[in-house]
Amino acid sequence: MTGITMILGQRASFWVAAAVVAHTIWTSAAPAMTYPLYAVEWGLNTTQTATIFAIYPIVVVGMLICFGDISDYIGRRTTMLLGLAASFLGVLLFAVAPDLWWIYIGRAFMGVGVGLSAGPATAAMVEFSAAGQAGKASAIATVAQSAGLALATLIGGALIEYAPLPTRLNFWLLLVIIALIFSAAWFLPGHTSAEAKGRWRPKTPSIPRELIPVFISSAAAVVSAYAIGALGLSLGAQIARDLIGSGNVMLNGATLAVFAVASGATGLVAKGLTSRSAIALGVAASACGMGLLAWSVAEHSLVIFLAFLLMAGMAYCLMFMGGLGLINMFAPSHHRGGTLSALYLVAYLIQGGFALTLGSVATHWNLATAIDAGAVVILLVSLFTGVFSTLLGTRARAMA
Repeated sequence: MTGITMILGQRASFWVAAAVVAHTIWTSAAPAMTYPLYAVEWGLNTTQTATIFAIYPIVVVGMLICFGDISDYIGRRTTMLLGLAASFLGVLLFAVAPDLWWIYIGRAFMGVGVGLSAGPATAAMVEFSAAGQAGKASAIATVAQSAGLALATLIGGALIEYAPLPTRLNFWLLLVIIALIFSAAWFLPGHTSAEAKGRWRPKTPSIPRELIPVFISSAAAVVSAYAIGALGLSLGAQIARDLIGSGNVMLNGATLAVFAVASGATGLVAKGLTSRSAIALGVAASACGMGLLAWSVAEHSLVIFLAFLLMAGMAYCLMFMGGLGLINMFAPSHHRGGTLSALYLVAYLIQGGFALTLGSVATHWNLATAIDAGAVVILLVSLFTGVFSTLLGTRARAMA
């Protein structure tokens, strides 16, 4: 072992990688509570606020296309540090932004940061976990994402409602958090035995042919999870304010945090499930959640909206954990970074397009129509995921 490895150790490295995973969702969700404030301050419409959200996954996709497997060659540590530095710059731009264009540029840097760090951090969690604990790593990665989302909505809501500088202080705090994670990640091992041989060159993340059926099933599950997240994060604050009738940002943040808390709790309880069992339960939770969402909008009911967030958080966790578990189980270690990046590539690409479409529908028709349409799409994708996962399991048993 090198001196750096001895300083941090395998267990500590695992949790630092988990913190990097948490930062990806915190950074993504941090602006969500400020969208209504930007809309009032700068006179933005729903399409413009949805664009703030959508720039992020679109840039993430670009990074994954160009640099998706770079951590397999230059190391997880180096790639995560580059990603954290980009996230830091993006959050800084939000903290000082004088107009919408600074927000757009800051959001793009956030996308660069997450595009570089999401896949390597998830892969590092698997590599720093104990032998045979890939399933546990997937569950903890899901919990880390949930923690990042809960902190973003709870802390963001509290600072916006009760602290000065409502559109800025939230981001100054996040800057400090990212700086601390960067400092810890500096002491990660520089290289691992799972890295690929040879020199890296830009190329689209590729999937080994024998892994394609597993990848389709995994990607469909993660896409379902991210679509649920897009519906909540891109329009959640507006839903709570305009349809549910709550004007308190702290209350709205706490309301959205129900999603994250439910997701994290589900991850801890369901970590022993097989990937396909998690996906099957996730499909059922997704269907139930979409029905509750449509009902809450129709009735303007905060109680039903909370029930939706609870069920949606469970669905997000189960679908994400199940999809990630499939990849971690079957992907060869020396291609794990690239395979996970390809998974995130598909998920973020669809998430970005989904958020833009919802914003456009809300602008040209109304928010209720956008929510109903989004719920139907998520339900259909979830059902496809369940069917394909079942067919994959049947095929695997037939070949055994």
